[in-house]
Amino acid sequence: MIVFLSVVAGIILLSGFFLIFNPRFGGKASKNKLRSFSQSVNFSENKFVNQIPTPNNLDAKNLMAILREYWKGSSRRTPAHSLPVMAVNAAGLQNQSQTRMIWFGHSTILLEIEGKRVLLDPMFSQRPSPFPKFGAKRYSDTLPIEIEKLPAIDVIVLSHDHYDHLDYDSIMKLKDKVRHFCVPLGVGSHLERWGIEKKKITEQDWWAETEFERLRFVSTPARHFSGRSLFDHNATLWCSWAIIGDITRVYFSGDGGYGPHFREIGQKYGPFDLTLMECGQYDQRWSAIHMVPEQTVQAHMDVKGKMLVPIHWAAFSLALHDWTDPIERVIRAAREREMLIATPRIGEPVIVGAVEYPHSVWWNTDQTPKPRTAQQQLQVKRVPN
Repeated sequence: MIVFLSVVAGIILLSGFFLIFNPRFGGKASKNKLRSFSQSVNFSENKFVNQIPTPNNLDAKNLMAILREYWKGSSRRTPAHSLPVMAVNAAGLQNQSQTRMIWFGHSTILLEIEGKRVLLDPMFSQRPSPFPKFGAKRYSDTLPIEIEKLPAIDVIVLSHDHYDHLDYDSIMKLKDKVRHFCVPLGVGSHLERWGIEKKKITEQDWWAETEFERLRFVSTPARHFSGRSLFDHNATLWCSWAIIGDITRVYFSGDGGYGPHFREIGQKYGPFDLTLMECGQYDQRWSAIHMVPEQTVQAHMDVKGKMLVPIHWAAFSLALHDWTDPIERVIRAAREREMLIATPRIGEPVIVGAVEYPHSVWWNTDQTPKPRTAQQQLQVKRVPN
């Protein structure tokens, strides 16, 4: 018994040291920061909270069912082959006059807006995990462009601190070419531990605004949660973002369930020329924290979006649905509402306000229609459920 207890104590001790000294888990807020968080309506009992009930329904019964489904597996949960990627030429990223976005899969987006380069939730690693050899593997073997070849980034925007959105290795490779970081409350502590100067970080509560050289970054509500280990659940805030220039307005949903906040965001900051909306990694058992594709379309309408680009899919399997289910459902729902929706390949640019935009069904090699104009898409007949 003494030997057994000694082994258990040793394992606990080693685990504690691992959590403390492994930088991938990030940093903890100082006492001064925690005192400042207490001024936020989103902070209660030393944790950040949602403003409406947000159950995850992951009780023991559901967890066992999820494990059984995961163990059973499905050939449709991941692509049969590595996904095609369109290469991005670094020279083409210099002095871009048009407002455009380039999608890297999942929720990583390079946004070129009114002369600035903004990188959203940069995750360039092969697995969203604190353990680089374990976890869901990226669907594509390559990236549109390697981090080392990216030009200087004006602002990195982070929505929350989960591994598929805040990646240690990506930040470490990017940090010296980034001028500023806009993040939710508490996330700055991770960046500070990773060697980023405090003066380069702006931490924001919901509805707070920061201006960076004529661009406004508004931290807007989301319905989600945070945490990078077993011991920091909801220690940092989560959010969506409104990015507002003199001419163009872009909305980035980050992660989250559907709720009344979308309509409020639309009323305060809409209409948006482009919305980048989560549409994947959902399940009915956690629908409060990840909306389903039909809700993605409704959220786009709530924020008064003009063009929708679905994100949070086509990189990792973090749920049990077929990997193409998100995009097929969101397209069907968008057509029923006669909405404009772009479906770029990974690495394919979408130009805001252009006559033509990416609209191929590249995930299905049997269907490759030509790009549609906005006018042509609005003429698409309603399709049945």
